[in-house]
Amino acid sequence: MLFILVLFAFSGCNGKRAETRKEAEQVVNKPVAPVAIGTETALLLKDLKENGDYVNSKVFPSLIKASIVNESLGKNILVVDIRPANQFAQGHIKGSVNKKFEDLPSYFEKGIKPFEFDKIILVSEDGQVSSYTTCLLRLMGYGNVYSMRWGMSAWNNMYAKEGWLKGVSGKYETKLENTVNERPALLGMPELKTGLTTGSEIGAARFLKVFEGGISDIFVTADEVFSNPKKYYIINLDRKDKYEDGHIPGSVRYKPEGTLGYTDEMASIPFDKPVVVYCATGHNSGFATAYLRLFGYDAHTLKYGNNGFMYDKMVKERTALSWLPFGSEDVSNFEVVK
Repeated sequence: MLFILVLFAFSGCNGKRAETRKEAEQVVNKPVAPVAIGTETALLLKDLKENGDYVNSKVFPSLIKASIVNESLGKNILVVDIRPANQFAQGHIKGSVNKKFEDLPSYFEKGIKPFEFDKIILVSEDGQVSSYTTCLLRLMGYGNVYSMRWGMSAWNNMYAKEGWLKGVSGKYETKLENTVNERPALLGMPELKTGLTTGSEIGAARFLKVFEGGISDIFVTADEVFSNPKKYYIINLDRKDKYEDGHIPGSVRYKPEGTLGYTDEMASIPFDKPVVVYCATGHNSGFATAYLRLFGYDAHTLKYGNNGFMYDKMVKERTALSWLPFGSEDVSNFEVVK
C-alpha cells in the first residue's frame, strides 16, 4: 500500500469555474489526513497528474457549442458521431464520420492521425455520452478532443423534439430536500488489479477495460433514482447555494472544483454500491463518471441532470441561481445530410 495525496478538480456544471477564489484556497489549504490506497491506484493517479493533470486543468470539461462547430465546418476539424449507425444514416452533420464507442481507441491509434486536426469534436444524441467519451480520450492524452454541448438536440430542432425538449421534466420538484447530507467515513478506493507495474501500463489497461464495457449502463434515470434513492450513493456536483435550494434526497454535495479529486475525498465514495453523479445538464457529470469508472467505481450519470426532474424550478430560478435549463434558444437549424 502507498500513501498519496493528489488534487484533481471538477468544474461546475455550467462549464465555468463557479467557486470563488477564496473558497478554492480554503479547500487547497485545509488539513487532510493521509489515505491508504492501493499501489496501482497510486501509480495511475501519479501518471495522470504528470501527463497534464487534465481534470485539474482550465480546459476541463472540454465542451464546445454547436454554433462554433458549424462555423468550423470545412476547416481542419474532424466530427466523430458516436450515435448508433441507424441514427447516423437518418441524418448527420456534413463531413462527420460514424464510429462505435468501443472502437474509438483503435480508431484514434490506427485509423487517423489525431493531432493533424485542430479539433476533434465528438457528437452524441444529447451531449452526455460524448462528454463521458471525451473525458476518457482526454485522459488518454488526446488534448484536442471536445464534446458538442447538448448533442444533436442543439444542431437541429428535429433532434431536440425527440431529445432534450422531450427529456426535461419537473416531475420530482416536490420531492426535493434541503438537508445537508454528510459524507460517510473514509472507505479507501477500489483496487486496480491489472497486475502491471507502471502508471502508463495500468492506465492503458484500464482505458481499454472501460471502452470494452460500452455505454449501455452509464445512465440512470430520475425515475430510477427517486423510486429508491437509498439504492445509490448520490453525488451532487452543484454550487453550495444550488444544493441548499433543493436536491435529490440523500445526495451528498462535492464541490465542483478543488474537492472531488483529493484521494481522501474520493475515498469517501463507496465502491460497494452504485454511484450516481448529477449536475444541471448531465454534461459535467458525464466527465466525472468517466473519471470515476477509470478508477473502478460503479459510477453512472443521471440522464438530463437536474433538467430531468426539476426543470420548471430551474426556469423560475434561472437568474437567481444561474441555472441552465435547456430551451428553444439552445436549438439551431443547421444543415443535416443523409
